[in-house]
Amino acid sequence: MRGVWRVFATYVAAVAGIFVATGLAIVTLKSIFPDTPDQALLHSLSALISGSLASSFALTLTLLAVVQPATPAALRLAPGWETGRALAVMVLGMLALGQTLDSLTWLIGFGERGSMVIVRRVLEGAVGPDLFGAVIVFGVIAGFTEELFFRGYMQTRLVEAWGAARGVAVTAACFGVLHIDVSGVHIVLAFVMGVYLGFVVERTGSVLPAIVCHVVNNVVYTLQTAFGGTVEDRATNAVIAAACALLFVLCVAWLRRAAPPVAGV
Repeated sequence: MRGVWRVFATYVAAVAGIFVATGLAIVTLKSIFPDTPDQALLHSLSALISGSLASSFALTLTLLAVVQPATPAALRLAPGWETGRALAVMVLGMLALGQTLDSLTWLIGFGERGSMVIVRRVLEGAVGPDLFGAVIVFGVIAGFTEELFFRGYMQTRLVEAWGAARGVAVTAACFGVLHIDVSGVHIVLAFVMGVYLGFVVERTGSVLPAIVCHVVNNVVYTLQTAFGGTVEDRATNAVIAAACALLFVLCVAWLRRAAPPVAGV
């Protein structure tokens, strides 16, 4: 139990670090754009990118301080059994799940609530350097650091202490809390996606395929939103949700059959 409490203490330290780093990022932005009203500044692409970078920095710094030595084995960064085809199925499952959840938010009337609304508004129409920066920060950097912390560090240790099912679920819950917003929608979405990413890690024994899944999903979402690919029509979303949910189930079924047995799963 001592090791488990250390994991949660590290999580609390990381969250505190995120608050501090985000606060510093906001102060820095205000000094750079002193004439911009606070509300407009906080709802800008620059603020979202700065906040995401601050969060990634805090997670990375916490890991470097806690995991000694920070070897690939300590964070499950060694390749697993995944082949090119299996990795493609994992990524396809992630994209199908992400689109299913996105369509469901519109179907239940939450498409225009929560922090994701702000994200969509600042990304819509983003081009050139702004879009490139968003893809790198939201897609590559955020996806990599979040997987390294949550699945590479946290889930690895919780699964060792509690077993796969409980370890994956609790890690996904902590991942969801990190994405808290007023409506609570983003927490649920992050939790569900965290469970899938945790499943991928436990099936392969490596965090690398989860990193690929997370990065690709974030990059696709960023580009889709920037290019006006958000679907708001309920009837269309119902069809998309059903089709993507079926595709997701097929991907998971294929992975469960194809994956060699992994201890604890």
